[in-house]
Amino acid sequence: MSSWSQRRKSVYALIVFIIVVGAIGIPGFYLFYQSPTCTDGVMNGNEQGVDCGGSCERLCQTSFLQPSLAWTRFEQVAPGLYNLAAYIVNPNIDAEALSVPYHIALYDNRGVLIIDTAGHVTLPPHRNTIAFMGAVNVGKRIPSKALFEFTAPPDWHKKTDALSAIAVGDKKYAEDSLGSSLTVILKNTSVYPIINVGVYAVLYDKDNNALGFSKTFVDEIPAKGSSLAPFTWPVNRKGEVISIEVLPVSE
Repeated sequence: MSSWSQRRKSVYALIVFIIVVGAIGIPGFYLFYQSPTCTDGVMNGNEQGVDCGGSCERLCQTSFLQPSLAWTRFEQVAPGLYNLAAYIVNPNIDAEALSVPYHIALYDNRGVLIIDTAGHVTLPPHRNTIAFMGAVNVGKRIPSKALFEFTAPPDWHKKTDALSAIAVGDKKYAEDSLGSSLTVILKNTSVYPIINVGVYAVLYDKDNNALGFSKTFVDEIPAKGSSLAPFTWPVNRKGEVISIEVLPVSE
């Protein structure tokens, strides 16, 4: 009899223990438990690295290809003023790197540094782009060489091409005694307007050397419509421009 009574007390005690643990433990769990996030500095959840891969927008080192530099150029646009540009190739179809810091250094024909200027460039998904600096003042010195370098590695995130609906139409280039101009028609093939588009233009000679480059902005390309992207330079290139490349980017 006493054995049965003892067992009953044990069962009651166990039930009370479970209730107490549940009453305290479950609220405590939800109070102190933090679900995995992509910014907690720990590899958890379905991440493939620390705060990268899986459901995180940030990509791990093994999930993207490094960008490459095709060329770095400068062009005089006025006495002492030069446009600078570096053409960057992004081989990643679904990856974007925002505001990547870089610098471009100009040297004279003796290898002496003239100026070292810094900027930021966004590498859009599935698109090549230009790191561009306009009207850089070098005083009376004459540059002979330009070097481009990223000052921090790109931080890549998952992103699809937001400008896939843009088609480049007619490109009208003209020169006169005052300089040169280019007008590009950008067509929007989607049913939604596209806003805040940056547009780079690169002018090439017969040997595919970049003679000139610039950037302009288009506020909006209407749905199923088109907009003009105008460029001007105070430079006459004496008929050497043979081809033109246009590179739209999101701003």
